[in-house]
Amino acid sequence: MSRPDAAVAAASEASKDSSQVRQKEMIARHFDRLAKSKETGEKSAYTFVPGNLSELLLSFDVLPVLPEINALQSAMRGRSAEYISVAEKLGHSEDVCTYVKSDIGMLKSGNVGPTGQRLPDPDLLLLSYTGCFTFMKWFELLQQEYSAPVSMLHVPYQADGKITDAMRTYVVDQLKRKVIPTLEQVTGRAYDEDRLKECLALSAKAEDDLVAVLKSARNRPSPIDSYFGAVYYVGPIFSSFRGTQEAVDYYKALREEIDERVAKKQGPVTPEGEMGAERFRIVVEGPPNWTSFRQFWKMFSDEGAVCVASTYAKVGGMYDLGFRHDPSRPLESLAEYCLGCYTNLSLPTRIDLIVKYLQEYEADGFLINSVKSCNSFSAGQLHILREVEARSGRPGGFIESDLVDPRYFSAANIKNRLESYFQMLQQKSPSSVGLAAAR
Repeated sequence: MSRPDAAVAAASEASKDSSQVRQKEMIARHFDRLAKSKETGEKSAYTFVPGNLSELLLSFDVLPVLPEINALQSAMRGRSAEYISVAEKLGHSEDVCTYVKSDIGMLKSGNVGPTGQRLPDPDLLLLSYTGCFTFMKWFELLQQEYSAPVSMLHVPYQADGKITDAMRTYVVDQLKRKVIPTLEQVTGRAYDEDRLKECLALSAKAEDDLVAVLKSARNRPSPIDSYFGAVYYVGPIFSSFRGTQEAVDYYKALREEIDERVAKKQGPVTPEGEMGAERFRIVVEGPPNWTSFRQFWKMFSDEGAVCVASTYAKVGGMYDLGFRHDPSRPLESLAEYCLGCYTNLSLPTRIDLIVKYLQEYEADGFLINSVKSCNSFSAGQLHILREVEARSGRPGGFIESDLVDPRYFSAANIKNRLESYFQMLQQKSPSSVGLAAAR
């Protein structure tokens, strides 16, 4: 490579802090392990992020494969458009969740994962149903493709924003009568509750440090971005590492890294490097766009806008509200985790949460990214916008994109809307914005 070419390549390389590099290496090792699982004899289970039973799988030495993680990784590698096209040629509608179509297209194209290695066929399809109806249809499609047994954990919807004894008992009973016996059958091993308790204790330690990291955004300037940056931070605990010593070590190191940034009064690291002055503090509702993730983030950082809290960073667990996995109540704890996932919360509860974040993190306003093909998030978002504005007195903004379909990411349109929104924030509260920039 010539020197000019090398300079261009270096300039295009996204800047990462040490924790981002470390979690990327962790996840790559997991995919390597999956690729070799048929040789090593390890079992794998396809499951989902919200309400996943990582500790229970780990106690049986079963490796998790998360289809929505595969889809977003495909988008960030520029492959999702190709996979979606394959799925649509097979008859899947344009209105179907693009995570599903990307996953099906990847499967039909050889099922090659993010590290370039083929993923194993599942030994078990484990569906924890937590509020997203699409998950059920997705697993029906996967069941047609694989001969693996299916185990479904049905999780009651939190319509009133409370976990009742009846809900908890209902989920625990399914764990005992359906999920655990299926895992015993698939692995040929007996349920080991002591092993599960050990995993849950490790989860709680990692969760403590993650919450400390997320709450560091209460500082001015915030040392993290709790929407874009947080997707790296929550990656290990939301995917395959909850319940492991590796997760405990990662989150301990991450917390130390963020504490150092707080002490130095540093803002977040963005793909373009250290962020400049913090001008706007924003709460965000809805998932990010993955096909243009870096470009999307830059639209915020160029304006000095930091996302100090987001609902998406809680899709794999509401730890900041006090939940921890509890080894003294192993199955009850797993049930409460599943019941409390963000996708399982009612609209009034979600509204309460966003208002709480606006107040707790002293945000200037909030933004909704309405994702075309994600009904579990986008349904009711205009109602959320009106209610949060009325209750908080903070201005809301509304943008539209998609999860992993590049056809529905209009960079010019989103940029125009964001610029208008930030100009409006500046006009509404120029003194507070100026003060934030000075800090």
